[in-house]
Amino acid sequence: MDEITAGPGTDVWSMLSLELLAPAKDLECGQAAIDCGADAVYVGAPRFGAREAASNTIADIEKLAAHAHRVWARVYATVNTLLRDDELAEAERLCWQLYQAGVDGLIIQDVGLLESDLPPLPLIASTQMHNHSAERVAFWEKVGFSRAILARELDLDQIRAIRAATSLELEAFIHGALCVSMSGQCNLSYAFGGRSGNRGQCAQPCRRLYCLQDAAGTTLVHDKHLLSLRDLNLTAELRELAEAGVTSFKIEGRLKNKAYVMNVVGHYRSKLDAVLAEVDGRRASSGKTTLGFEPDPDKTFNRGYTTYFLHGRGAAVASPDSPKHVGEPLGRVAHVRRDSFALETRASLHRGDGISFFGHDQELHGTVVNQIDGAAVFPEKLGGIERGLRVFRNHDHAFVSQVVRSRNHRRISVSLRMTESAAGFRLEASDEDGVVAGSEIDCVRVWADQPAQARLVLKRQLARLGTSEFCASRVDFDLPRMPHVPLATLNGLRRALVEKLRQQRARLRPARVVAHTPNHFPFPERELSFLGNVLNHKAASFYRRHGLERIEPAAESGLDMHGRMVMVSRTCIKYEMGFCPREPGDPSRRCPAEPWFLVDDEGRRLRLDFRCDQRNCVMEIVYQVSPAER
Repeated sequence: MDEITAGPGTDVWSMLSLELLAPAKDLECGQAAIDCGADAVYVGAPRFGAREAASNTIADIEKLAAHAHRVWARVYATVNTLLRDDELAEAERLCWQLYQAGVDGLIIQDVGLLESDLPPLPLIASTQMHNHSAERVAFWEKVGFSRAILARELDLDQIRAIRAATSLELEAFIHGALCVSMSGQCNLSYAFGGRSGNRGQCAQPCRRLYCLQDAAGTTLVHDKHLLSLRDLNLTAELRELAEAGVTSFKIEGRLKNKAYVMNVVGHYRSKLDAVLAEVDGRRASSGKTTLGFEPDPDKTFNRGYTTYFLHGRGAAVASPDSPKHVGEPLGRVAHVRRDSFALETRASLHRGDGISFFGHDQELHGTVVNQIDGAAVFPEKLGGIERGLRVFRNHDHAFVSQVVRSRNHRRISVSLRMTESAAGFRLEASDEDGVVAGSEIDCVRVWADQPAQARLVLKRQLARLGTSEFCASRVDFDLPRMPHVPLATLNGLRRALVEKLRQQRARLRPARVVAHTPNHFPFPERELSFLGNVLNHKAASFYRRHGLERIEPAAESGLDMHGRMVMVSRTCIKYEMGFCPREPGDPSRRCPAEPWFLVDDEGRRLRLDFRCDQRNCVMEIVYQVSPAER
């Protein structure tokens, strides 16, 4: 079951498996993701992960790996921040600790690690490495990476071009939060306050309120979240992604809670299984999951959904009203009483539900439902709720409680066969992956006077695999007669078989060993600006060895970002406002004079430069020097 990716000229459906990859904030979330059907999880290491608040101890990662490996699922650890020179040795030690803990791959961003002594684990090129072109991804394959996490902003044609140029495993995001910046090309958080996204400390300035002004200083848009995007949802595009060459389908969310992870994993497990059934494919891990809840991604955090640029420009991507979870629409307020309100339509609200609404300030407000009495809703806070106001539910207490309390079972199918042995009986198991194990017990053979009844008892007892990870799909007997075997003897035989099958599966579990050998394959560019994210001397040595002649250090080296480009985005505010020169528009509307500026509540100004002449036009954001800062 080692993964096989489709290379140039290869039928994409010749691959054995497609992987559903889930986030793991912590051990509990990771185990829940595996139990709900994930083929793999990615988890933050104790340090150097791109989500600083989602770090885990080596001991917990080892426990997670052991849990995942029972069903041949995998654990990938993130060591994907930029590293300073004084951190390289610690990062190298950490990689070896993760290897010893049992992880199946390392997600990295800093190429300085390629100049270090790394364990023989597959390397995964983080999306922060700006994996946006066929040439770039093909280079990562040449220098030792086993997988590339594709830039979120790619369309299907671009993914197909990357697949045609490389046989690397391709991992793509299918659900969750989106960065407005091109992957790995954002220094806005660092420019504003020194908190670098490339160092796992992003302060999310893209979710702030901004005013939009034209060249004359006229305000075009007042106090909107103009850089905030909807969340990605590619439920309907899974087969298209697979046909384009994607082999791992990734859910974003290493800061999300257990209920979110369980719900979204359960949703995509059923959808990806449907794709696999259409093409006669296989899961990338073992076992079938039975959920104790009905997944519904609308019930957990989202900012509204988009397919982003997967089908090209045109889909709605912005979420300017709020960066928060607005929730499901319930209806408008019919009337307000002293301490309650009622909706125009009867909504199935319950005590403990969270509700939200947009107030007169156009900001999202929320409260909790304390009580329901018929049509009357008694909230914890009534302030701001008025007749005619649209109300949403952003927390379905009953649903979340059901998800968290649910008992979800993931079982590996096995066929059991009982035969005679030299001194008693032998029980063999063959699982869905073709792993075979057997156990024998010495005992006096006593043949049953009532063979039909004895057969039922034997079949029932042998099939009781309990809380183990196995379930018996069938039980066969290759015996001259049906024996009478004491229950204690049968139970001992079965328990011994389960343990031997576990041991055999552990011995045969596919694990990739990768040797990392330096080479001199040329990088597709001749020079790197600070957007190349080179922060340490080993990273600079790596690029020089691969032919680069000029390397500017990363922003995090201490560059003054005033007057510099701090973000490159495929999302375009000019397009969102209907002024794109490449699209038909209203001829009566004159485009406001450029350049345009975003201004935040602290007076910081960002100049917008629209590069409309490129095939895939982009918006560049420059941190403008204000008069007070000159």
